[in-house]
Amino acid sequence: MESQKKRQAAYMKKNLLDQGYLDEQFAHLEELQDDANPNFVEEVVKSFYTDSARFIRNIEVALENGPYDFTKLDNMMYQFKGSSSSIGARRVKRQCSMFQECCNAKNIEGCRNTFQGVKQEYATLKTKLETYFQMEK
Repeated sequence: MESQKKRQAAYMKKNLLDQGYLDEQFAHLEELQDDANPNFVEEVVKSFYTDSARFIRNIEVALENGPYDFTKLDNMMYQFKGSSSSIGARRVKRQCSMFQECCNAKNIEGCRNTFQGVKQEYATLKTKLETYFQMEK
């Protein structure tokens, strides 16, 4: 039973990589995990969740009503993108880049629309990673 769960976890991780949810950075994090720190990756990802919730709240507030500070929005999304990169969240990172393009074009509707995509990709990844970590245990 134990080895079946490990196989399922390995298969799920492969799918997350193949489907573009994660990139090689996630695998690099896993290489840093050892017997001395067996929950390293999960702890890093939980820290990402905490940071992400703060970034999402701050961006939501900044998008609520004008005047819109596109430089500030871009900076907040840049930080969120960096945080996403640190765990290998490829699809989230891609949506963040699209948001930044809208900021550069000073396109508030584009920002709002791509921000929905950012939140959707983040929520999907979070659900998939929580399932993955449950299988790993």
